[in-house]
Amino acid sequence: MLSMPARAATVAHGQGLYALDSDHHRSAILQSHGRSHSFGLQASEKPDYSQLQAPAIANARDENRLLYQHASPVMETLYEQIANTHSMVLLTSSNGLILHSLGDADFLEKASRVALMPGVEWSEQSKGTNAIGTALTEGQAMVVHGNDHFLQANQFLTCSCTPIFDPYGKVMGALDVTGDQRSYHQHTMALVRMSAQMIENHMFANVFPDAMRIHFHSRPEFLSTLVEGIIVFTLDGRFLSANRSAQFQLGLSVNAMQAHTFSSLFNQPISQFHDRLRHAAGQPVNLCMHNGVQVFCQARLKTSHWFSSMQEAFSAQPSPQSNPNPQAETLQPPNPSPATRATTAAAAGRASLSSLHYLNTGDPQVAAVLHKLQRVQGSDIPIMILGETGTGKDILAQAIHNDSARARRPFVSINCASIPETLIESELFGYEEGAFTGAKRRGAPGKIQMAHGGTLFLDEIGDMPTQLQARLLRVLQERRVTPLGSGKEYEVDVMLICATNKNLKTLIAQGQFREDLYYRLNGLVVRLPALRERSDFEVVANKILFNLCTPEQHISVSPGVMAMFKQYRWPGNFRQLHNLLRTAVVMVGHSGQIEVEHLPDDFLDEVQQFTHTSTPDPLPCEEAALGMPHAAGCAAPPLADVQALQSAHPRGFFAPGAAVSGSTASTPSGLAGGAHATPVWVAQAPATEHPMAAAASANAAANPFAAPATSAARLQDVALQAMTDALRQCQGNVSAAAKLLGVSRNTIYRKKEQLPADVWG
Repeated sequence: MLSMPARAATVAHGQGLYALDSDHHRSAILQSHGRSHSFGLQASEKPDYSQLQAPAIANARDENRLLYQHASPVMETLYEQIANTHSMVLLTSSNGLILHSLGDADFLEKASRVALMPGVEWSEQSKGTNAIGTALTEGQAMVVHGNDHFLQANQFLTCSCTPIFDPYGKVMGALDVTGDQRSYHQHTMALVRMSAQMIENHMFANVFPDAMRIHFHSRPEFLSTLVEGIIVFTLDGRFLSANRSAQFQLGLSVNAMQAHTFSSLFNQPISQFHDRLRHAAGQPVNLCMHNGVQVFCQARLKTSHWFSSMQEAFSAQPSPQSNPNPQAETLQPPNPSPATRATTAAAAGRASLSSLHYLNTGDPQVAAVLHKLQRVQGSDIPIMILGETGTGKDILAQAIHNDSARARRPFVSINCASIPETLIESELFGYEEGAFTGAKRRGAPGKIQMAHGGTLFLDEIGDMPTQLQARLLRVLQERRVTPLGSGKEYEVDVMLICATNKNLKTLIAQGQFREDLYYRLNGLVVRLPALRERSDFEVVANKILFNLCTPEQHISVSPGVMAMFKQYRWPGNFRQLHNLLRTAVVMVGHSGQIEVEHLPDDFLDEVQQFTHTSTPDPLPCEEAALGMPHAAGCAAPPLADVQALQSAHPRGFFAPGAAVSGSTASTPSGLAGGAHATPVWVAQAPATEHPMAAAASANAAANPFAAPATSAARLQDVALQAMTDALRQCQGNVSAAAKLLGVSRNTIYRKKEQLPADVWG
């Protein structure tokens, strides 16, 4: 006769269905142990640790592409919640094969001893009672803790697992959190179940892109949350599927709902529901379920179908009595609109990873930008993002949207520079049937209409044709849009974000940009620093590299190449860095370090040309390049790194140069002063004087009795005075002052405490 294993006295009992001492839990474990015995397993035997080879694992992931695509970003979010708890997150297929894992390094080593890794099967037949195999067998969430495991080898683990159901109600995999049994926490299961629900909800938009999805709950505040019910119908009201929350609220399984239609479930014809949605102006609509419970609901549909197929359902125009202002009809495109969102359904799961908090990687300039944006959250103040091409303006815009109350509504992006001038008007405002030759038969909505309720991101706004700027200004002021060839106006409610790499004030002076539109867009203006100006380069580069690598790849950047990267000016910013690392990852292969030989020749040529022809920001030790001895905390790179780079590439990239003294810059062959002979990574000094060196010369000419300019304190004073004068001349504009001095903004920010307070504007 089977009996339950003894429970460790140190484990808290907890409460609820998944409590370790509940009757439900004890019964499920007892039945699982019985099945384990029937499989011929022995508790003391060594488990089967056989692992699939890499190609087979890749094939398994490909076979489970839908699950893997939607689960991976959610797993990252879940892991952030349990990081540093000696735990790991696992994703498996429906037969218990581990597809993906994330975990703490210290625990991953322990997990590898029992083959908790991709390519290993954890079904009950293979491993006996365990959370993954038992949850998949039972079709319900399971906690298997310590001695609950059938095999003694696994009894140091505590595991919380829940099956993941596909949109048709079938088990397609499992999500599991496994850790050391001493780290057990009764709330872990809640996190796992919430994450699984998130994965399931995200899949609905992907599997049923052309269907109508009804999101509902008996309490309106629970709409757009994980607990909302989602039920999917065809446009004529035929039932397709429902998530677990919808099944619970309706009191019916998916199989039982197959015999129903929209009308039988909600006691209302589908045509009447369409008409109610049209006049709801985006507000939740009341419905009465077949069991008599009142719920609040919203309908969501792919935008193209909303404006085409659904237009027939809305063909009956409302009477003048029902709409006192027929010229200003409100049309609410449902949410989300996959055809126009800048992110896919998988990216929706990365919302927390793409949020403002995630973008804060240590640079003080970026941190200041994010702090300003967080202060205006929820106010719908227009935001303008300035920055060079490739600095991540589009990523920041998406993060602003993800952190806003409109996160579940559409995010519509349009690049004003990439659309032909003849088409941008129809792209923005849409057009009606017959507006021009070659148009779609039923017309098409504009991007502004598609963004209704969400966020409209106008990238490269400085390239918008002047004749359209007046129309855009009117739309923003009146919150109404009129498609081309139409006499109707549609109300729109959007949060507006703009971005540009141009100086709009200069364009205004040249008559290329409307001043009134500029001040309408100019709510909060923030500037993203160029990659070369950021102090968190290494963090950002490693984060990009991590995202480019598969879980099996272990690739890093060698110290010499990282030093080279930090010296380069990156005219293409993050876009250029991303493409460069992507190529290097392919060149390296499965594991290793990115070395010089893995970099494209054109990039190496640019680096070499740059070191001979331009004056870069003197990183990493700008004080030395400006003629100042090494300050505390400003050490030059190790000579070994310099030599490694030179030997790896005979042409050389950086020449160790001497510190500048006064107005004279020494060459690599003539290091000036034995005290300052430590190699400094700077480009070969140009013939012209640096502004700060010139300041030193001028000061010496004005006061011939002053101490020699080689004095560390004296040079420090000269540098501070030059910064002070530049900031006053530029009225506190750090970017302009840095450009005037030929240094980076970080150089000035590092001296902020030593500069007068009145120079900051």
